[in-house]
Amino acid sequence: MARIMKWKKLGRVFVADNHFPWMISHAANPIAEDLGDDIYRIYFNCRDQSNKSNIGFVEINILDPLTILDVSEKPVLAPGEIGLFDDSGVSLACINSIDSKKYLYYLGWNLAITVPWRNSIGLAIFDENQQCFKKYGKAPIIDRSTNDPYSLSYPFVLKDQGIYRMWYGSHTQWGKEIKDMIHVLKYAESEDGINWKRTDIQVLNFKSSKEYAFSRPWVIKENNIFKMWYSYRGDTYRIGYAESKNGIDWIRKDEEAGIDVSKDGWDNEMICYPSVFTHKSKTYMLYCGNDYGKTGFGLAVLETDNQ
Repeated sequence: MARIMKWKKLGRVFVADNHFPWMISHAANPIAEDLGDDIYRIYFNCRDQSNKSNIGFVEINILDPLTILDVSEKPVLAPGEIGLFDDSGVSLACINSIDSKKYLYYLGWNLAITVPWRNSIGLAIFDENQQCFKKYGKAPIIDRSTNDPYSLSYPFVLKDQGIYRMWYGSHTQWGKEIKDMIHVLKYAESEDGINWKRTDIQVLNFKSSKEYAFSRPWVIKENNIFKMWYSYRGDTYRIGYAESKNGIDWIRKDEEAGIDVSKDGWDNEMICYPSVFTHKSKTYMLYCGNDYGKTGFGLAVLETDNQ
């Protein structure tokens, strides 16, 4: 019998609305960091007055998640100087503990002329002495290549059996309109979380001609099964779900994802950018609503997990 998930939506946690000059709108790609005593720091990226994305955070008590305890007054990570791969924005992908250090993987935005963007994958490492994230050099850790010639997007990194696994986005074509593009998820491996060997393996397949993009994968390993939540795009984004025995060959089970748009409200047209975490035996999902996070992000809890 199929594994059935059902997520109970707890409500919208936060919407960026002119909080600071660097936090004017959108609150996308949320990620939870456990600070202890039921307190979580939720990192996300938002847009400034020039529509450039910065990374900031809010803090909540998971027992009362719709009450904001604190909002970062300054960006955790900001766009790079003019000419660098991230001069048009930085968008959050995932945060990992590697060699007792906190690694923040992000998407660096470059606006282009012939196409809307030309993006790469960057890394920032937390400096314990200065208590801030510092970029790992001025160049991306993964840039365009023969196998990924157009543009890259959000990576997810998971340590498994002594190696680091990455699932990341890659364009395989552009078109006259955004809906004419093809954007897939690929797989790479690393021994140190910095230098990556790309396989050129596409890990998910489209189910219909209307689909043209996957985005922002989130992977856990449970009972020797890899489980992935992701955004997939046809007319608008929805949240999908897939499973794999080896992390490379995936079976889409979107019908088991257990979460969809609401009948009305801030997430009635689109849901996207899921991230999943566990707190005291409960499993939670952060996700974004309409217009790629313009209406903010919310929280859901896994209500049933039947066999």
